[in-house]
Amino acid sequence: MFTPEQAWDLVCEHVQDEGLRRHMQCVGVAMGHYAKQLGQDERYWEAVGIVHDFDWEIHPNLNEHPGKGADILRERGVDEDTIRTVLSHYTEGTGVERETPIDFALLACDEITGLLVAATLVRPSGDIREMKIKSVKKKWKDRRFAGGVDRDHVEEVTADFSNACFDGNLELWQHIETVMVAMQERAEDLQLAGRE
Repeated sequence: MFTPEQAWDLVCEHVQDEGLRRHMQCVGVAMGHYAKQLGQDERYWEAVGIVHDFDWEIHPNLNEHPGKGADILRERGVDEDTIRTVLSHYTEGTGVERETPIDFALLACDEITGLLVAATLVRPSGDIREMKIKSVKKKWKDRRFAGGVDRDHVEEVTADFSNACFDGNLELWQHIETVMVAMQERAEDLQLAGRE
């Protein structure tokens, strides 16, 4: 079974940018949290979240990412289920549809972590553990803030995740708060526990 440690080794080998590394860790943390809720393997889900963008620095365009990254994963002996999930987070480019709970969770956790990190880093303390959902809602409404986070896409993939895994009962803000809480619980690992 693919582990968070193996995923992190791949990230450290291929990614120098600290922000990108943190992004993948955040997605991993959120995925592990949801795995626990859904009775899935927490460590495996975390590993998939960590590795999903490991090739973005070497293939920083959607013509190559994550397709060419999949070739590297195969060379490293990563299992096909993991590779298929990674490919499913960009169906438009890879043709691989989301089918299983982990596929839907990956896309639902991917972009929203960016907004949460950005909202943390503009806080005077830089500590995600002090963040309340109401301040995230304010940042969400200001589309210039963390402008790279496509709010419509987040809403769409959250609804897909809700339908696939929660019988349609996972609301957008419930999802965002769940991801925030997961990140708060691991604030130190994510270097979001405040400025030194």
